[in-house]
Amino acid sequence: MIRPRAWLPTPVFSLLLLVVWLLLVRSVAAGHIVLGGTLAIIIPLLTHRFWDARPRIKKPLLLLRFVLRVLGDIITANFEVAYLIANPWRKLNPHFVEYPLMLEERFTITLLANTISLTPGTVSANLRMDGKSLLIHALDTDDEEALIEQIRERYERPLKEIYEC
Repeated sequence: MIRPRAWLPTPVFSLLLLVVWLLLVRSVAAGHIVLGGTLAIIIPLLTHRFWDARPRIKKPLLLLRFVLRVLGDIITANFEVAYLIANPWRKLNPHFVEYPLMLEERFTITLLANTISLTPGTVSANLRMDGKSLLIHALDTDDEEALIEQIRERYERPLKEIYEC
């Protein structure tokens, strides 16, 4: 008997592929369901060996709090950036900041870099080859140390606690 994990390594991803396929073709005809289902099984089978191991979430409630915090920060930062853009007489103070990383896993570093880039006004520009620091561009900051501490407290420490502790 074939184990389900052998022919369906990522069931959620397969379901997502099927749904996306049906949305793209805008049809739920039997032929499209069969073709989408076939693709949803074959694509993960052919590509799963290239993926990193899925991280274990050590504290799921903390992850929920982190997601809500990031969403709130995104909304707040949108208003702050809109205010900066709407006031052309205000002089911006952009900076590149070298951010020293406490994180060690590639997945959590990627999450941190994406979180920084999702928040308007900051962009993660480069990860050093040794993986020890991240280059961040801030649209308007006067105090680089305060920015580093804010990112560390709001994003990096919770990510470390959620995934790496």
